[in-house]
Amino acid sequence: MFIRKVTAFIKRDFLIETSYRFSFFLEIFGIITTLLPFYFIGRLFEGRMVSHLIPYGGDYFSYVLLGLTLSNYIGTSLSGIMGQINNEQSMGTLEALLITPTKTWHLLISMSLWGFVYNTAQSILYILFGVLFFGVALKSVNLLSCLIIFSLTIITFSSLGLLSSSFILVLSGLLGGVYFPVSVFPVWLMNISLLLPVTHSIEAMQLAVYKGYSPLMLLPQIGILVLFSLILVPLGFASFGYALKKAKKDGSLLQY
Repeated sequence: MFIRKVTAFIKRDFLIETSYRFSFFLEIFGIITTLLPFYFIGRLFEGRMVSHLIPYGGDYFSYVLLGLTLSNYIGTSLSGIMGQINNEQSMGTLEALLITPTKTWHLLISMSLWGFVYNTAQSILYILFGVLFFGVALKSVNLLSCLIIFSLTIITFSSLGLLSSSFILVLSGLLGGVYFPVSVFPVWLMNISLLLPVTHSIEAMQLAVYKGYSPLMLLPQIGILVLFSLILVPLGFASFGYALKKAKKDGSLLQY
């Protein structure tokens, strides 16, 4: 039953997305225009940041490519559930969904899955363009490490999304190591970045993809992400449950 509901939501969102066909071509063009500046920045400053990039393979563009790809998933995790709830509110369908016998957590997962499916297709294009046109090498990928880090990243940031911490997305990009290693920061700023889960997600994924680190070698980062997940998952669901209960009591589910 749960699988059927998830499939129905994905099918609905897919049909909505494909109804705007021109946006597909704009998406491809947008990926290329996003990658090109970082490619030329890498060539412009080639050799100047090598000491900071050596732990991840030494190539700036490869580092940013993976950071951007994982950052897309982080953004979807943060905003996917709450963004979809806002969409359902604006269309007037949220209350109808919530009064069905479907469990709340089933609805939350089903409503957010399309964003991850879409991001996966987008990420494949990012990596494909990186390999085919920009010479990115993926010879040392440790798939098990990637899967563990990816799963923990999605769980952690989906929980943060339930807490509606939108400002974290900005912090993730600036302080989390998406565009450059946090080792370039002064010590005080680097210490702040270590308090963000995205810092450990990005670092672990870089090492898993470009250096082939095993889960055992990534235990410090995995342990930190597990700790974030154990704290944020129940906190996120409890927060959403309280908000939903209050909205039902106030009769504000239809308000946008």
